[in-house]
Amino acid sequence: QVTLEESGGGLAQAGGSLTLSCAASGRIFTDDAMGWFRQAPGKEREFVASIDWSGSSTRYADSVKGRFTISRDSAQNTVSLQMDRLKPKDSAVYLCAAATTPQAFQWPWEYAYWGQGTRVTVAS
Repeated sequence: QVTLEESGGGLAQAGGSLTLSCAASGRIFTDDAMGWFRQAPGKEREFVASIDWSGSSTRYADSVKGRFTISRDSAQNTVSLQMDRLKPKDSAVYLCAAATTPQAFQWPWEYAYWGQGTRVTVAS
């Protein structure tokens, strides 16, 4: 059984930082892309960032570009999201996602596996 478990969410002040981590088990994602999405109450799931199988290609939503950094540790089967200069509008449940292809981008249907999410709240 494949599971993705997120950690690192919590409360942060505007302008602060948080680091989210996602640990995968049940499958090795060395050759697969991974990503982060977020969902705020009453809103649709929104793409945040993705990283290809090698870690050399990343993509970001315009709303987080320059503030968030996605990275992966294939040896540990983990993916992380460093979030800096947080804003109240970044508040959401953040979900880790894993594809079964070397590259994946901003569409949820590209990802086969999902975590349960970790809540991020940014206070103004």
